Amino acid sequence: MTTARSGVLDSLDGWRALTAAAEQAEKELAALPDPARRTPEQRAAAETVKNTARALRSRFLDAHVDTVYDRLTGGRTRALRIDELVEAAATAFPGLVPDADLLAWERGRPQADKEGHEIDQGIFLRAVLRSPDAGPHLLDAMLRPTDRALRLLPEFRRTGVVELEAVRLERRDGVARLTMCRDDCLNAEDNQQVDDMETAVDLALLDPAVRVGLVRGGEMSHPRYRGRRVFSAGINLKYLSSGGISLVGFLLRRELGYLHKIVRGVLADDSGRWHTRHVEKPWLAAVDGFAIGGGAQLLLVFDHVVAASDAYFSLPAAKEGIIPGAANFRFSRYVGPRLSRQVILEGRRIWATEPAARLLVDEVVEPRELDAAVEAGLERLDGEAVLSNRRMLNLAEEPTEAFRAYMAEFALQQALRLYGEDVIHKVGRFAARSA
Repeated sequence: MTTARSGVLDSLDGWRALTAAAEQAEKELAALPDPARRTPEQRAAAETVKNTARALRSRFLDAHVDTVYDRLTGGRTRALRIDELVEAAATAFPGLVPDADLLAWERGRPQADKEGHEIDQGIFLRAVLRSPDAGPHLLDAMLRPTDRALRLLPEFRRTGVVELEAVRLERRDGVARLTMCRDDCLNAEDNQQVDDMETAVDLALLDPAVRVGLVRGGEMSHPRYRGRRVFSAGINLKYLSSGGISLVGFLLRRELGYLHKIVRGVLADDSGRWHTRHVEKPWLAAVDGFAIGGGAQLLLVFDHVVAASDAYFSLPAAKEGIIPGAANFRFSRYVGPRLSRQVILEGRRIWATEPAARLLVDEVVEPRELDAAVEAGLERLDGEAVLSNRRMLNLAEEPTEAFRAYMAEFALQQALRLYGEDVIHKVGRFAARSA
């Protein structure tokens, strides 16, 4: 750290105490065995030193988050996505969040052998999102199209087809048909799928030849469902157990990226669009088989949902030990508070044939009739007044400020859950059974 920069940072109240605590935590943790091999006394000592530093981080950010954010974004003149923001913070404010080297070292380790440095990212991002100045700026940054989508857009506009690892996108008859095609794992979600989904949603929104979007699961090669379509099995618990699910790259990017873009649209730099900077389109989801966890969460952002009569829906996050994304924010709006608690807290499964399913989906049809119901639904959404009315519905039902407040707390609470002992044991047992 240069002397000049050190002097500027030292002028911020609490910075010296924070850096001293962070350095002390590093020393004490380095002297201990790996987390999974610590004694109860060693685990308690590790938690004490980490919590001391985290309390100082939280107080420092309560006082200085806008100063920190403005320095990282050039006074909010640069739009940094969350991954870019935490990386910039690690460089400009050493000890505030883990740096790239530390995260890379932990990335290849099982979840049980990590120190939980992502919790420090959660503390930072909670403070940013809670700020009435920094928070809206970050939400806007996350609504911008990704660089990857912008690179692929000319090809998609020309050919109408893009093949990604986890998603196939095809434009046909004005419809962007997004097929989730992780056929070996029942469309279980990981960092790669989040990347591919956001890219595909961006392309569908940016292509002027697309009027409506459709999301459906493809045919599976998984032994239990070979040749059958499946919507989504939710988060990939094997990847979570092995350390492959990240807070920033998966859990937060998913909510603030493509899911939020389905609701609000993509933020486009087009001065000619004087009435709105958001490019929005209506979306339909078709559910074959099941929508578990993240799959059920996904349904909550669609304008129309069609399900096969043999499908079911569940949010087993409480059983897994984590928070089901923004479902706690959105689910009650659809099904009411009592059923929300039954599903989220107690793990109730809803079958498409139950009366309760009609609170969650718009149509339930026999599997052989699903294709026809999807096409009819797409045609109904392709109307002149649909866009304006969906925009007003979304503003009324999901105000941006309420979403921002939820996501601020989610950033920290989900980070804490990722490293809860119960989560580590549960996903470890699941991975062992799967193996």
